[in-house]
Amino acid sequence: MDKGYEKEGFKTFKIKASVAIKFRRFCKKMSQSQSMTLSLMIAFFENHGISPNESLGPKMQTLENLIKKRINGVISIIKDIEKNQTKPTNAMLFSLFEEKAKEEVPMLVEKKFMDPILITEDEELTYYRDNYYKMKKELNGFRFEVRKFLNKISLEKRTLGKDYFKLNTTKNDFEKFKNENNI
Repeated sequence: MDKGYEKEGFKTFKIKASVAIKFRRFCKKMSQSQSMTLSLMIAFFENHGISPNESLGPKMQTLENLIKKRINGVISIIKDIEKNQTKPTNAMLFSLFEEKAKEEVPMLVEKKFMDPILITEDEELTYYRDNYYKMKKELNGFRFEVRKFLNKISLEKRTLGKDYFKLNTTKNDFEKFKNENNI
């Protein structure tokens, strides 16, 4: 039975005997019932917008030849543009740049380096130690600010839906926190 058509009844068509024989042979090649084969044939013609009276062979070859001719035309147009427009423009620009390069004589600038300042190991150690303590102090200050900020966050439980965190601060305080801590 044909899937989707089990409950439908049958109708008859009046067709010539020779056509019926050809159609039945075609149905056997397709391994489909006569109803399904005819349905597939109708769907094919409707989907492709062609008539059974038309021949696809020469039309497809003609279409292919037409596309090849158009592509060759586009290629010749591009070659002509390159030959008559791009290359001369490129040559003019190149000559302008060459003239500009000849006109400009690079100036030599002498740079004098200062003698390095010698420091002792103790001075160097003091410098790095001071920077270390300064950075440590900044880190502790930042940690304090973050803890203070986190204390303003509370968990809001909901009866329906997901729980969420709420920030209990004003917009100005939040902006101030962002600006002070470069966030």
